[in-house]
Parts: sequence; C-alpha cells; structure tokens
Amino acid sequence: MLIGIGLAVLAALGYGLSSVMQALGARQAAAQSSGEGWTTESGGPTLKSTMAAALTGVFIVGAVMDVLGFVAGAGAARMLPLFLSQTIVAGNLVITAILGMFALGIRLHPRDWAAMVLVIVSLCLLGTASHSHGATEASFAFRSGLLAATIAIIVISLLAVRRMGRAGSIAAGMAAGLLFGAIAMAVRVLGGLHPFSIATIATDPAAWTIAIAGAFGFYLHTVALQLGAVNGSTAAMVVGETAVPGILGVWLLGDTTASGLEWLAVAGFVLAIVGAVLVALFGSGEAQRSAEENEIHAVGEVIAAPIAHRHYSSSGRGADG
Repeated sequence: MLIGIGLAVLAALGYGLSSVMQALGARQAAAQSSGEGWTTESGGPTLKSTMAAALTGVFIVGAVMDVLGFVAGAGAARMLPLFLSQTIVAGNLVITAILGMFALGIRLHPRDWAAMVLVIVSLCLLGTASHSHGATEASFAFRSGLLAATIAIIVISLLAVRRMGRAGSIAAGMAAGLLFGAIAMAVRVLGGLHPFSIATIATDPAAWTIAIAGAFGFYLHTVALQLGAVNGSTAAMVVGETAVPGILGVWLLGDTTASGLEWLAVAGFVLAIVGAVLVALFGSGEAQRSAEENEIHAVGEVIAAPIAHRHYSSSGRGADG
C-alpha cells in the first residue's frame, strides 16, 4: 500500500510540475510573438498559439512530466482503492498552486492556504482509514459496460455542449472529469498485464476505454477552458474524476476501509474533494489576474488553463488549450 501511495504522490508531483511548465511555455511563446492571430474572436487560444507554446522547450519537459504522472497514477490505481488514489492525484492542484507562486508570480491568499491545508489534512484522514483495494480483475461484461458508458458520456456531452454553446463550459468540464475517472477504473481492471500479453490488452474493452476516454477527455477539457468558465469547469472536473470512480470503486470493485473507520474515510473523502474544488475555484481566478497584470493578454486563457488544473488523474491529460 505504501508503494501505491508513493506512486500517487509522484503522479501529483508530475502533474503539478507539468502545469507550471506548460504555463511557462505559453508565456514564453507569447513573449516571442507579435500577438497577431493569437486569439479567436471569442477570446480563446488559436491553434497557432497552442502549437507555438507546445514547441517551447519548457513545455516539452512539462509534457514528459505529464507522461510520468500518468504512468505513476496508473500504478497507483492498480494498488490502491480508487477513492484514495484518485484523491491523492487530485492533490496536484495544491502542488500547482505552490509552484505557481514561485515560478509564475501567482499570489496566494489566506483562503487559498486554508483550502490547501484542508486537502492535506483530509488526505491524511483518508490514508488512515484506507484498508486495501478490491479487485484488479473484472468480468468481460463489466469492462464492456464501462466502454459503453464512456461512449455514451462522449456522445451526450458533445451534443449538449454544442447545443449550450458558451454556457456549456461546466458541462464539458464535468464530462471530461467523468472520462478521466473512467480511465482510472479501466486501468484498474485492464487485463493482459500479469502475465503480459499484447493480444489480450488489444482486445480488452478496458484498453479501448483508456484510449477513447483519454482522447475525448482531453478534447472536452480543452473545450471547457476555451469556453471561458475556467473556475467552474475545473471544479466540476475534479468532482467527476475523483468522486465518481471513488464511489464506484467501493460499490462495484470491492474497495474497503479499515474496520470501524468508515466514517473517517467518508469524512476525509468528502472534505478532500471540497478542498480541491476550492483550490480550483480560488486559484484559477488568481492565475488569470496574474496573467493580465503581466501583460500576457494574448494568451490569458492558455495560461489560466494549465494553472487551473494541469493535470489529470491517472488519465494523462494536459490543458494546454
């Protein structure tokens, strides 16, 4: 269990470092540009701005951190109850906020520190109450159902966001979070790892869930941020990628807590999610104000996006816009 916790912490560190490095890459690209063609008519980042940021050295290092975070998060999802692994990985918001203070000049207010302390204390409570993870194997019907649910979420969310327009930011963020949570569950039950078999992995519905949910989760997360409601969409994503797989892990996969400490696990889980949402709500607004004060108007959304949440749970996503 300690190895799993270590992997989850490593994933949070990887995602937190990635957020700050991606933001630095966006700033470097903006500083080297004329600003022309950098934003869409609605104020979101253009493909040109995203590509320019992605080609900076610091952004590439951030992408590597994302990959490391994904690998570590996947390992944690296999070793820990999902309510613990997903919540620890969501703690990357705290790491991003603290690193952003030094690297990007993001100001942290007393309410920010209070929210981060709440997350840390809640994680300690959750770790104390956790016992062991449940099954790492599941029936073909379960894995097929997870793939079907993933496809349904994608179809419904794409139709809803298209119909809602700019008002669909929070819906897109929640959908992205649900897809990232589906990845965590799919990683947990993926077959063909012991013993290793490429053929088994390739034909496992869980593997297809990881690929499809990863691609569309990244897309919907980017859409949510470009639609403008960075704070709300990020908070919604935290809930989707943490609460849902945590609850389903207990209900369907046999994740358990230490005997007699169920109440402590519930309290720690709920408070950790509340704290992470508060960090997202407080931090993303401050990141946007900091970007404006630094006269990086052209890529305000690009900067705010990774700062608001760079990372992902064991999904390996990135918010470069």
